[in-house]
Amino acid sequence: MSDASTALGVRLYPDLVERGGLAPALIETGARHGLDLGQVTAPEQGRARFTCAELHSDQGVICVGLGSQARYFMIDIRVSGEVLARGDVMDLLQVAQVASAWRSGLTFAELTARFPFMEEIKHRPAPVAQVS
Repeated sequence: MSDASTALGVRLYPDLVERGGLAPALIETGARHGLDLGQVTAPEQGRARFTCAELHSDQGVICVGLGSQARYFMIDIRVSGEVLARGDVMDLLQVAQVASAWRSGLTFAELTARFPFMEEIKHRPAPVAQVS
């Protein structure tokens, strides 16, 4: 059994095993469908090199991970290190479409309208110190 098949699980992700992991599969999916994914990276070592991918853009980073008990892709959109939107989806093409739409400049409202499985994370403002 290859390192990729051990890390990914042949039963849940046979297509990713075949392509050598999540990042290469995303790159191939984007290219096949004419989607601009920008720079796609994965950790260099360990199991995560097969199971995680980051898609970098001027707007922020999209981090993608895999479900371990069922087939799904977990998407976090991070700006300045803070998760501002997230979602789960079962189709790798939809992950690539989210990344391409985000790179094209869609706002969070537009992104969540186009991709209902994505949700914007509303952060509460930090408490203001009371001066007595």
